[in-house]
Amino acid sequence: MSAESVDEVVGLLERWGDDPYDEELAQLDHALQTAALARAAGSRDSLIAAALLHDVGHLLDLRNDCTSTDDDRRHEDTGSAWLRPLFPVTVTAPIALHVRAKRFLCAIEPSYVEGLSTGSIRSLARQGGPMSHDEVESFRTLTGADDAVALRRWDDAGKVMHLDVGELADYLDLLRRVTTAAPRSS
Repeated sequence: MSAESVDEVVGLLERWGDDPYDEELAQLDHALQTAALARAAGSRDSLIAAALLHDVGHLLDLRNDCTSTDDDRRHEDTGSAWLRPLFPVTVTAPIALHVRAKRFLCAIEPSYVEGLSTGSIRSLARQGGPMSHDEVESFRTLTGADDAVALRRWDDAGKVMHLDVGELADYLDLLRRVTTAAPRSS
């Protein structure tokens, strides 16, 4: 099953976004903060959209009543696959790689782990821990890896309780532009 419209994607965020999943902050608040950080960095629309939508896989799990945080459900793959028919690879690739970007940063910047939230530290263990040297070298060659690293840093910073960064409606035009701005990924 895949997303068929921006309205469906927005509906998923509105319906399930109040859930905190593996953090204290609600999913929608986290998504909005991550997107606001991407926007403040002067990112292109597709990367702002990726920042906003990077955790939709968690929301799909909630919708499908798969709420355990004891195992890695690979939300990055679920979310990017669901979005792929609607959004270009410039949106879906950073989403697909943002968990690997965390593992990458843990491997190349030992102090990076110290800045992770409690939820991110817990999930890091489920996701395989820091990358090996070979995994690091392989990650560097992937399409979208640099964008995924940028997204990951915003993801980590976008976990502030009660921070007002706007509303989901502020991103509707951007999401609609991105769906028609570039060829779809296959």
